[in-house]
Amino acid sequence: MSNNETIVGGWTAYNAITSAEREIFNKAMEGFVGVSYMPETVSTQVVAGMNYRFKCEASMPPSEVLWEAIVEIYQPLKGIPHITNITKI
Repeated sequence: MSNNETIVGGWTAYNAITSAEREIFNKAMEGFVGVSYMPETVSTQVVAGMNYRFKCEASMPPSEVLWEAIVEIYQPLKGIPHITNITKI
């Protein structure tokens, strides 16, 4: 198995974010207030829809303190993507 192959039900390695993935992130984050998340890379998992783990740089303006976080988003086959979990790393 090569490094680029995905195990069924497994997560991919973290990769650069595509424009379509950025749109999913932005749609799921609509209306989210408080902490600002800037996605840097993404890992995906095929399920009945798609799970995303966005590795982000996080901050809480106006503070200049930065930290990393994983924002998990589920995109159902039909419907709007939504946040399922946020973990500070």
